[in-house]
Amino acid sequence: MDIGFETIGNATLICHDKAPVLATDPWIAGSAYFGSWTRSHEIPAEQLVDIKRAEFVWISHGHPDHLSEASINLLKGKKFLLPDHVGNRIFDSLKNQGFDVHILKSREWISLSDRIRILCIADYNQDGILLVDLNGTLIVNLNDASDRGWKRFVRKIVRDYKVSFLLKLSGYGDAEMIHIFDEDGRFVAPPAAKKEPVGKQIANLTAQFGAKYFVPFSSMHRYQRADSVWANEYTTTLEDYRNGFESTHCELLPAFIRYDCSKESLERINPPPTSPQVFSPAQFGDDWSVQLGADDKAKLTAYFQSFEHVRNHFGFVRIAVGGETHTVAMDGPKRDRGITFEAPRHSLMLAVEHEIFDDMLIGNFMKTTMHGGLGKRPLYPDFTPFVAKYGDNGRAKKYEELETYFGEYRKRSPIDYFYKQFENRSVNIIRQLMVLDSRAYSLAKKIYYRVKEI
Repeated sequence: MDIGFETIGNATLICHDKAPVLATDPWIAGSAYFGSWTRSHEIPAEQLVDIKRAEFVWISHGHPDHLSEASINLLKGKKFLLPDHVGNRIFDSLKNQGFDVHILKSREWISLSDRIRILCIADYNQDGILLVDLNGTLIVNLNDASDRGWKRFVRKIVRDYKVSFLLKLSGYGDAEMIHIFDEDGRFVAPPAAKKEPVGKQIANLTAQFGAKYFVPFSSMHRYQRADSVWANEYTTTLEDYRNGFESTHCELLPAFIRYDCSKESLERINPPPTSPQVFSPAQFGDDWSVQLGADDKAKLTAYFQSFEHVRNHFGFVRIAVGGETHTVAMDGPKRDRGITFEAPRHSLMLAVEHEIFDDMLIGNFMKTTMHGGLGKRPLYPDFTPFVAKYGDNGRAKKYEELETYFGEYRKRSPIDYFYKQFENRSVNIIRQLMVLDSRAYSLAKKIYYRVKEI
């Protein structure tokens, strides 16, 4: 290919300028989330070679289906490019391991070859997005990211291109903690259970950004642990993306494609599905009968109490391991308001010791029980962002650290940051005033998406 790109795997974009130049988020080996996830489709030999030949590797964020330890170890010697995340956790880790790592300053174009240039943006949710200009063709790689104040900036850039591709996570929504139960032990069906047409979601996204083409991306996985395969009921198949898609300005493309920019031609890549095997948790070091030791309990207490915002919003965090429970007392005003996490010791302690608790949540083999009137999404907004995003990855756990953390992102783009915060507050007010799933809420939601297209 002279100049063009391929999409393959879970969230891998391969860009060519006579030869492979750039590969993004290459998950080409191993599993993710303590063995819970595997890719939904194989990576063909041709694309695997292209990934390994690319000079540059861009990593969007720290989730193991994007930053795969087994995969990057196969690519050592490449130039690794990272968003400018506050906290520099990924940069420091890779640098200490001997990788050639470079941070990309947000909102600045840099050239990787004669005809390929890129622009990267880091946001306060510890996500990163990448814009790629291939000799006048634009790719907007949003991977897992949702707008955190950069949408208006990106939309303006898209308008300058005749041909643009939008790549983004979409689907029913299993890629978060959905293994949730109420105090009576009843499973709380996640929003993904509704199986709302994914195509409508995609049409809304493309209208907001004005892209000419949409490529399903960053959602090509399935569950493979015996204690998480239940969640495959909520994953999104390749056929699901087209359901409900209607657009007068955008074309929905297959997930795995090869596009030649010179010829403006598209070819479908048809990788085979991965083998649907089911593995015992023990194959990933997990024995559900093993109990916590005294040292484990001390580490768990110190870990959860270190997040000041979480400590002040919950009465307790209870950990159930091996048939026993350990309760971490918190300082929230409602003493009965709390969460119970039931998990196997091995993966739980790895997550706490390595500060990757989000991997336990997304793996969906850990069971979460909500207490004290928490809603259907008990981990938002007061737990997951403050633990997994700002805390573990952003290194901001105390209020003064959080103030500095958000201050840095605000300083980078004050107007966009203010606009997004105003939008977030408005949405939260609507959610508090209206009943979810009501006709009024559905109408407000439609109006909200219409406004976002302006």
